Amino acid sequence: MKILIVEDDLKTADYVRKGVEESGHSADAAHTGQQGLEMATSRDYDVMVVDRMLPELDGLSMIARARELGVETPVLILSALGKVDDRVKGLRAGGDDYLTKPFAFAELLARLEVLARRKDDRLSATTLALADLSMDLLARTVKRADQAIELQPREFKLLEYFMRRPGQVLTRTMLLEGVWDYHFDPQTNVIDVHISRLRSKIDKDFDSPLLHTVRGAGYCLRDAA
Repeated sequence: MKILIVEDDLKTADYVRKGVEESGHSADAAHTGQQGLEMATSRDYDVMVVDRMLPELDGLSMIARARELGVETPVLILSALGKVDDRVKGLRAGGDDYLTKPFAFAELLARLEVLARRKDDRLSATTLALADLSMDLLARTVKRADQAIELQPREFKLLEYFMRRPGQVLTRTMLLEGVWDYHFDPQTNVIDVHISRLRSKIDKDFDSPLLHTVRGAGYCLRDAA
């Protein structure tokens, strides 16, 4: 699992990060809600741990904003507020689970593993669709409006990455890591070239574009209708 920990208490953040890494997973930490939002929307995580009481942007507002921007990463909310109303507010803001402080790390890890499995279940689909665009992952075929579209292997992988995250703005970093397995920016135009090729195949001969450029942020596959 790759986990984002958003926690302003440095001791708690370090405790969770060390425990996660000792369990064989990787973790990044953010200490403000704004920093957490920026990381959640610019990188790909399997699950997030978000404290409710955060500086700059509180945890619930951060989660709600991330959901508005298309981030579907499962979220475990951490909070000292444990009343029913508090938990309900957290879940309604876009959280997937709620754990009150103090907590046992074993329970935290078990809850994260359950949330990550739910994400894996969503990502295990063999057919994907958005508007009139469809993709069969087993047959390795793509159609739009019942018209077959021929894609090169890397173009297919790029489109699959977009279709698994409809409506989410994907940054260069996310595309480089998710499609090319680069953990650094090679400073080439490889993304621009492949986006241009993909757009010419899935959008050019059709009425409404699906692949959009979000200036200063990245790219997004969404139905404009």
